[in-house]
Amino acid sequence: MTQTTLKPGVVTGKDYETLVTACKNGGYALPAVNVTSSSTANAVMEAAAKAGSDVILQLSNGGAQFYAGQGMADGDQAKILGAVSCARHIHLVAEQYGICVVVHTDHANKKLIPWIDALLDWSEKRFKRLGKPLFSSHMLDLSEDPMEFNMSESARMLKRMSKMGMSLEIELGVTGGEEDGIGGEFDDTADNSHLYTQPEDVLEAYNKLASIGHFSVAASFGNVHGVYKPGNVKLRPEILKNSQALVSKTSGGNNPLNLVFHGGSGSEKAQISEAVSYGVFKMNIDTDTQFAYSEKVGNFVDENPKAFKYQIDPENGTPYKKFYDPRKWIREAEKGIIERLQEAFDDLGSKGKSLAK
Repeated sequence: MTQTTLKPGVVTGKDYETLVTACKNGGYALPAVNVTSSSTANAVMEAAAKAGSDVILQLSNGGAQFYAGQGMADGDQAKILGAVSCARHIHLVAEQYGICVVVHTDHANKKLIPWIDALLDWSEKRFKRLGKPLFSSHMLDLSEDPMEFNMSESARMLKRMSKMGMSLEIELGVTGGEEDGIGGEFDDTADNSHLYTQPEDVLEAYNKLASIGHFSVAASFGNVHGVYKPGNVKLRPEILKNSQALVSKTSGGNNPLNLVFHGGSGSEKAQISEAVSYGVFKMNIDTDTQFAYSEKVGNFVDENPKAFKYQIDPENGTPYKKFYDPRKWIREAEKGIIERLQEAFDDLGSKGKSLAK
């Protein structure tokens, strides 16, 4: 059987759907890595190229605001323009990395609906001009709102997105922890039953959205944003299996749902593999790559302490420009992400499986 191939660069529309299908049929998933700058975005694409894997780059609202500049007076505009700027950057350079790239936005709760609508304005302008949207997909996280509102607003958004071939990610159940102001601090002593999605809710979402357009579900099975003490987070991947089985009775086929694994940082490898076997095609990673990026900077500063206190050594006159030049230590940070993501590509089984040719 001939392997499906795609042109390298940003994938949208039918190419995006082809990529998702290839992941599920091939029994692997792609890391979805939060980026906040051209540096982190480039590092993720370089990591994917090194692994021979396709990859998902995503922006949270806070990451987008940071990309535009923390000093921008209008924070709402910064979130919009930062996301647009980063997406444009990825479109410009992704093809040169020789892999397929998905451009996505992460958690957007009720108060951030205007952010997503504004980004869709930008995609509609680009689609009208070029026949392709700016983003491959967006996430709408209304898991803390009533199911009725979650479904009605998701349907409204998907109707708008499907005209451009875009995909919508929704969340059912609440992923524990906090992600850029979405959610709250994880309390490992509390009753966390709300961290587990009910398969019946997944079926309701499927019946509501499947006829409108392409969508994916971040179903909560005990996963939590951030890294917590071992044993405090009780993952139950069988919830994903049960959801697929219930929907399959209606739609037929094996693993009809496109599932997403949030809170992937620090998860056990066996549970990652089990989740992927149940139709997970995307696993979010942020906390681990943040640390990998920062750890390298800390190490470099520790190894060259004088360079971050003096431009010229006060004792022997040695110039330190080649050490404090931001390109030097930022590059070290990028290497941290590149190294950490090799582990992720291995865990998810995507190494060497890029569709880009």
